Amino acid sequence: MHIRPFSPEDITTLLVIYNDVIATSTAIYLDEPISQIELQDWVDTRLSKNYPVLVAILNNTVVGFSSFGDWRAKPGYRFTVEHTVHIAREKRGHGIGGALLEALFPFARTLNKHVMLGVVDADNIGSLRFHERYGFTEVARFPQVGFKFNRWLDAVFMQKFLNGAPE
Repeated sequence: MHIRPFSPEDITTLLVIYNDVIATSTAIYLDEPISQIELQDWVDTRLSKNYPVLVAILNNTVVGFSSFGDWRAKPGYRFTVEHTVHIAREKRGHGIGGALLEALFPFARTLNKHVMLGVVDADNIGSLRFHERYGFTEVARFPQVGFKFNRWLDAVFMQKFLNGAPE
């Protein structure tokens, strides 16, 4: 497996991965699939800010992707980003997500980012433990802020200091 920057020909596979996550999990609080145009806009927004969009390649096939974007638009939050990591369902649990997440850290540090956030559904214990393995700690829990699959969802904010914890 290797990781490389996004190429335009990757968009179709990224769309399949993303829409499968929407349809089968609470990792993304969306009810309906997105279009290729919407995903391309998402990619273009990140690339326009010099934020990475990375893909994992296994046997010449895209099996996952990662990126980060602004957490909030106000200037006071300019040193904080929120990451995204999604893996094809049949390839989860093999270290691909971790490799894609770790690959984001140098980009964030180069861009002088101080904090990276991950927002995780509280029932997704695997994702919570995943974030902990990579140095994220739970900093907030928001009960019933999401709704999907006919039930309320709690969001957990996980935080990682990119240049070591403050004193």
